[in-house]
Amino acid sequence: MAALAWLAVPLVVLALATLWVMWASRPKPRADTHETLEERERFKAAFDPHRREVPPRKRR
Repeated sequence: MAALAWLAVPLVVLALATLWVMWASRPKPRADTHETLEERERFKAAFDPHRREVPPRKRR
């Protein structure tokens, strides 16, 4: 029975690792161009010393 337990542990870990790899490598949705450009402008504005405020983020 102890040998079966020692065999089961690596098999369970292998199954969990396989599921994690499948989940991590799933296709990602394409980024929205306008949203990406807005985030870049906010990032640039945050580091601009001549600007006092960062433009607000638009809500969906």
